[in-house]
Formats: sequence, structure tokens, C-alpha cells
Amino acid sequence: MLKRLKTNIGLHLLVAVALSLVINFSYLLLPIITERGMTERGSDDDSAGEHNSGVLHIAQDLHGYIVCDCEERDSIYISAWQVHSHRLTDGDHLQFVSRPVQGDTYSDEQIANAHPRVDKILMRNGEKFDFDNLYDRPSRTVEFIWQIAYYAIVSFILILILASAPIENKSFTMTFFRRFLLAIAVAVVLFFFSPVMSFKDGSMGIVFFFQSELHNNANLVVLTKCLFMLVVTALYAHIYRLIRQREAIVVENERLKTENLATRYNMLVGQINPHFFFNLLNSLAMLVREKDDERALKYIDQLSYTFRYILQNGQSGKTTLKEEMEFADAYAYLFKIRYADKLFFDIAIEEKYKGWLLPALSLQPLVGNAVKHNSITTKKPLHISIRTIDGVLEIENPKNPKLDVEPSTGIGLDNLNKRWQIITGRDIEIIDEAERFMVRLPLENPEK
Repeated sequence: MLKRLKTNIGLHLLVAVALSLVINFSYLLLPIITERGMTERGSDDDSAGEHNSGVLHIAQDLHGYIVCDCEERDSIYISAWQVHSHRLTDGDHLQFVSRPVQGDTYSDEQIANAHPRVDKILMRNGEKFDFDNLYDRPSRTVEFIWQIAYYAIVSFILILILASAPIENKSFTMTFFRRFLLAIAVAVVLFFFSPVMSFKDGSMGIVFFFQSELHNNANLVVLTKCLFMLVVTALYAHIYRLIRQREAIVVENERLKTENLATRYNMLVGQINPHFFFNLLNSLAMLVREKDDERALKYIDQLSYTFRYILQNGQSGKTTLKEEMEFADAYAYLFKIRYADKLFFDIAIEEKYKGWLLPALSLQPLVGNAVKHNSITTKKPLHISIRTIDGVLEIENPKNPKLDVEPSTGIGLDNLNKRWQIITGRDIEIIDEAERFMVRLPLENPEK
């Protein structure tokens, strides 16, 4: 569990940062657009509007009227929001830019009779008016870092909650639902610690300590961000867990496939052992009947070597050609005892191929079948050739069928071919002609 978490923590963190950037995309663009708009307004609107000066008088409803120093107009209207956000006080002497009322919702008569509105304050009480200096607001860089870092951390926490559940759990839906409820609870708690920016005065704070009017919409913006983040992290976690489940299924299928191949291979090797064992017992029985104790003892030594080789290598899958040939020599000796001066092995193994690999016990069924299905007499001895050519091991013998053909068990070549396919994924080549029989076994280079 911990190892898997360490492996995927980088991915989760990357997704969390990307989600934070998406959530704050509009927020990041807003200052750029606003500042550009203010620059454009400062260059164009100041000259287009009407410049006036006058003394501010604030009414009981906090709306203000600036008594103009000009003869054309008696007063200019300033809204309560402007009075509050610009921190104006009664009696301030202001220099400002004013505009007439505009809008399709007003009639021409209403527009003509309405007081002009304050658009921008230039100076207050003889000093240049700077709106940004009214508030101890952080820099744009600090705002960006706070917004991106906080939502990235929250997203990462929610992803860990939703995506780290063990996929082995059978009640996947119930587990994910419980974790989703936990994620909602965590999101609600973290909502109150989210950084929030007031659109009216530019101040920054935390939702829990932030006091704003309902029409400010600052809390609504934060709530929207949190909901969007919760939905997206839940969707990502669900997709991530489905991918993990699919990977687990693939791994499980590969494991079952490997176990199945191992079982099939063990069954095939199990077929070799009794078949091999009974053939050798027949040869040993012949020596016992002839009362040849010396050869019988040596035969038993070679027999024990062959079975020791089977026990050590029969389940290992692959072995080197050198080890397989040493086994073939001992196995061939057992047949030479039975067919004295009538059975010969012509071996030509190149030195460079002795370290190459092949499935263990590959030569035993081929030598056994050659002896089993061919007549071996003094006039017609059997020569079995074992050689290497271009990375292929060839086992060849002339065909001299017995008059009384022994029944086939069906193990032999079919068994060998199946084991070769399981271990190497390749097929053996069988050449069955009128005068000869040959099997070609492709060797495996261990350096590749």
C-alpha cells in the first residue's frame, strides 16, 4: 500500500496542481484584464469625461452629493458604494471626472434631468488620490501563490482520500461512497480556511474570518471553486481506481497464465518420469537375469545419475546444452549395455554452443523413440547422430522399422513439442522421410 502510494504520489500532485490552475484560471486573468482596462480608461476616459471639483456632502443614507464649484451644475452624485470603498468623509474637497447617466433602461427625459455621476476621483483635499494605497492588500504575486498553493494542497488531500482505497476490496462502490462522504466533510472544513478576495476593496483574508456583505459574492466564488474541485477530484479518483483495477486484472491474468503453464509443464514432466522409469527397469531386469553383477552395478550408477538429473533439472525449465549432453551420455550408456556393438552415437557438438539453452530432458524422448521404433541388429546397427548447425541441435537416425511395432503411448514428440512451446515459445521441426528421421531443436542464446 505504502509502496504504491509513493509510486503515484507524483501523478496525484501533478493533477492537483493542474486542477488548481484550472480552478483559478479566471481569477488569474481578472487582474490582467482589470489592470489593462484601467490603463485604457486612464488614457482615454480622463479626457473624455468632465473634470470638476467640489465639496462632498454625505446624506443620511450614505449617498453623497458634491457641490460643484462650477456654474453649469449645482451638484454631482456619488454612490454609497463609492463613499464606502473610497473611504470618503463629509466635507472632503474632491477633484474628479464625472459622466452623465447612460443606459438603455433610462428614457431621454430621465437622463437629461439626472445628476451626473462621479466616475473617477483624481485628488482629495489637495493630494493625489490613490485607490490602491487605501488598503493593505498583498501583491498580485502573493495572491497568485496563495490561491494556487492552497487549492493544489486541498485537491491533493482529496485525491489521496478518494484514490488510495485498496482495490482488492470487494465492496468497491460502498467503499468509494464512504470515502466520498469523508471527502465532502474535509472539503467543508477546508472551505472555511480558503483564501478569499474582496472585489470591492481588494482586501484578502480567510473565509472563516472574512466579513462581507451578501452581494459581495466573495464567499460564493470560493464555494463554487470548492464544489468544482470536489467533483473533478472525485471523477479523477474514480477513473484512476478503474485503471488500477484493470492493471490488477491484467497482472492477475498473467499470474494465472504462468501458473497454468507451470502446471501443464509439471504434468508433462510427470508423464516422462514413469515412461522413462519403466523402460530402464526393463533393461536392468535383463542384466539381472544374465547375472552380470559388474555391469548391473555400473548400470545402477548410471541410472541413479539420470534420475538425479531429472530431480534437479526436470522442474527448472531450461538447462545448458553441455549439461543436457552429459545426461545424454549417461542415458546412451544405459542403451549401449542393452545393445552392445549394435547401437552407436555420433556426437558433434560445437564448443560455442555448449553454453546455449534448451528445455531440460529434450534428448531423452528422442533417443528413446529411436531405440523403440527401429530394429537394432548386428547386421543393421543403429547410428544416432547428435550435432549442432547454425544454432540448432539436430538429432537424426536412419529408419529401419521393427517387424513387430510397439504400441505408441502418444508421449514422445508431442510431449517434447508442448514443453518446447511452453518454455521457449517456439516449435521444434520434425523431418520424417522414407530413409531418415530428424528433429531440429532451436537453441537459445543466453546473451540475447
